[in-house]
Amino acid sequence: MPAPKRCKTLERLEHENSTQRLKRTLGPLHLTVLGVGSTIGAGIYVMTGTAAADYAGPSILLSFIVAGIACLFTALSYAELASVMPVSGSAYTYAYVSMGEGWAWAVGWLLLLEYGVSCAGVAAGFSGYAVSLAHDFGLHVPKALSSTTLQIMTNGAGRQVVAGWRFDLPAAGAIMAVSLLLVVGVRESFRINACVVLLKVGVLVLFVAFGIRHVHPAYWVPFIPPHEGGFHYGIPGIFRAASIIFFAYVGFEAVSTASAEARHPRRDVPLGIVAALVICTLVYMVVAAVLIGVVPWRSLDVADPLAIAVNAMNEPWLALCVKLGAVIGLCSVLLGLLYAQSRIFFAMAEDGLLFSVFSRLHGRFQTPWLGSLLLGLLAAAATAVLPIDIISDLVSLGTASAFGIVCLTVIWLRNAAPEAPRLFCVPLGGFHIRGIWIGYVPLLGIGFCLVMVAPLCADMVLALLAGDPLPLLLLIGYALCGWAAYRFYGRAHSRIGQEATACPQQGLAVQSGKGQSFRG
Repeated sequence: MPAPKRCKTLERLEHENSTQRLKRTLGPLHLTVLGVGSTIGAGIYVMTGTAAADYAGPSILLSFIVAGIACLFTALSYAELASVMPVSGSAYTYAYVSMGEGWAWAVGWLLLLEYGVSCAGVAAGFSGYAVSLAHDFGLHVPKALSSTTLQIMTNGAGRQVVAGWRFDLPAAGAIMAVSLLLVVGVRESFRINACVVLLKVGVLVLFVAFGIRHVHPAYWVPFIPPHEGGFHYGIPGIFRAASIIFFAYVGFEAVSTASAEARHPRRDVPLGIVAALVICTLVYMVVAAVLIGVVPWRSLDVADPLAIAVNAMNEPWLALCVKLGAVIGLCSVLLGLLYAQSRIFFAMAEDGLLFSVFSRLHGRFQTPWLGSLLLGLLAAAATAVLPIDIISDLVSLGTASAFGIVCLTVIWLRNAAPEAPRLFCVPLGGFHIRGIWIGYVPLLGIGFCLVMVAPLCADMVLALLAGDPLPLLLLIGYALCGWAAYRFYGRAHSRIGQEATACPQQGLAVQSGKGQSFRG
């Protein structure tokens, strides 16, 4: 007889929620600010220029709409699940309920890729703006202390990894500073984060207000540049650019990881998720429109595109404000990403799938301090050593996969536990196939996630055919490491698995995932 699938029941989640050890200190404003702070960052300060210059041109505005719509369907799915399961862990916990422990581990491993590489990308952007700002004040940062140990050299269609005596100190220092801030306490960190969010949004408002006067409408023509082969411009370029900037929206997901620390999670978490996504999409589109109108879009393939634009405006004080806003603003993004990663690892460690160090709380601050510091050290080392451009696409791949599983969980939960209390439900309803409810919103979310993944997979295949197997090898290697970690540690130390071994009859009921109930 095959072993029953290891799933969490909603009843078990309710019990874990009532006995969880994190302090509930966050309200709806805190959650919205967390989402906005985690989202507005590298996407607008760094990735917009690259996506426009290499793939979409002025039609990057359409790319933002495509990526925003894809995230909207997922955000609404997140909101419903957060109203039913107000626990930490985000997509990891949702997968544990719907598809079992193996899939939950896979999602947690994808989220490590998503947040870990995102931190590296954000920190790299921080380093670029910080070095430029220091130069404006007459301080020269040596290249050896502001670039990664490994660099990518392109040779035709191929790539070559070159090592040197380099270490990106500003990027590593920013990650460690934010990690220490998270140790002090969530509420204290969020107060600082709120001030930072207001500052960076204010700087972007200044950029738009002064940039409108320097817009050249001719730079927007043609709005969709002619297709130049592959995913360069035309309609394919719009979707390729959308797949690149897709990860810029992952910040809204950080709100769902805060469920265990929200005062009224079933009400406030859905509100924070949707509000953060709407605000950030509007900001992205307005800033991108001005950016492309101020300078020719082919010149934006740089680490600091907004700095290029303000320099073209001949407003030195504005250039200083934008660079300062980028430096401070990217720190708030790091705070949201590192916070989300530490809470997901906290949930996985509580379930026995990771080492207990990730769930050990500080005696005074009641935060997972050792886990936060360890993750910070790992992220800082990776950021200072590894080049972000060889693995940046994997962020969007991991994000889209996790988002698709979240949408699928909504469908599964509506059929497995239709009577569970839901303070928020996805709109538009759904239809039935052989008695199985399928919602339009989660189905569209899954479809858009596949649209985001398709260009990434196609690029990997094209790179392989061109003699560059590095992206595909990285993906396969990362997947094999995740499988080995679960096979040789996670499965053996799983609390659900240990309970099933200690009490087979009770374990069967817990693992089967059938007959689930939920007490309101």
